[in-house]
Amino acid sequence: MREIFIGKRKITQNKISKPYIIAEAGVNHEGDIEKAKLMIHQAAEAGASAIKFQTYKAEKLASKFSPSYWDTNKEPTKSQYELFKKYDLFGEKEYRELFEYSKMERIDFLSTPFDFEAVDILDPLVPAFKIASADITNYPFLKYVAKKSKPILLSTGASTLSEIWKAIETIEKEGNDQIALLHCSLIYPTPYDKSNLGMIKDMVEKFPDYIIGYSDHTLPDRIVDVFMTSWLLGAKIIEKHFTYDKSLPGNDHYHSMDANDLKKVNESIDFLYSIIGSQKKGYSEEEEIARLNARRSLVAAKDISQGKIIDYSDISVKRPGTGVSVEFMDIVVGSEATRDIIKDEIIQFGDFKKIN
Repeated sequence: MREIFIGKRKITQNKISKPYIIAEAGVNHEGDIEKAKLMIHQAAEAGASAIKFQTYKAEKLASKFSPSYWDTNKEPTKSQYELFKKYDLFGEKEYRELFEYSKMERIDFLSTPFDFEAVDILDPLVPAFKIASADITNYPFLKYVAKKSKPILLSTGASTLSEIWKAIETIEKEGNDQIALLHCSLIYPTPYDKSNLGMIKDMVEKFPDYIIGYSDHTLPDRIVDVFMTSWLLGAKIIEKHFTYDKSLPGNDHYHSMDANDLKKVNESIDFLYSIIGSQKKGYSEEEEIARLNARRSLVAAKDISQGKIIDYSDISVKRPGTGVSVEFMDIVVGSEATRDIIKDEIIQFGDFKKIN
């Protein structure tokens, strides 16, 4: 399968098209429904295809003894459980409210589930399920999500090829082949030289039957370069953390893009897409005049009298291309001139005839 649908958007791998951009709000709302709505509005206005949140309860996600794995200079919380507990304040009511608000803003609503209950809450609300990299080996969970028969966007951070293939096999055994694989680095934040965007091209080659995307965790300073490179290497879905204020401390704000970043990205995508243009080689209507005038024709190198047998010394090759094409030179040579042709005159069909 080289295409999937997320809502009304068809995503195709084997042709260049604008990427499906996911603004990953995550829990940057910090439990405030109005801030969550603000991010939905800003993402929609800046041109995101989807806004995405995270649906979990800390007790189901992490042990109280789970250590941090992020930059604690930016987010000082040293326990996964403690960090997740700060922001697991939304329930079914809030997610439905955010879904309705997203629909009003005409942006797809997504949220990453982290447990079975979250999957059931989100199933009526989302057009696709995003699975975090950390759950790529959580096979019971993958099976449960697969049975919902919706597209699955599977992040592959810190994964081996065999782990990715096993996850695909697990999902497809449940009758679901609507899979997108997102390259990702589980370093928060990811140094630019550790983002390994070249892996996107490798995934396009190694997983030819699946949509390939990219989930980014680099700092937003070079966001246009990162987005453009990942897109042109073959990422059809691009996800990046999103915030209403990058200057806020802690959590994901510091490595998130904001609305201004997203607008810059979309401006660059629009420009590059416009210069990519047609994906089938040919020539444009606007080039027709150049085809006629910049190409060459056969031209009389000297005066040619009517009845003369034309030889190579009688003709030269010059612009414009409105006369007999150079490809017919060997037909013209050896033919008889049917009229007087003056030096530098463009030779036309009818100015010569074959000798019997």
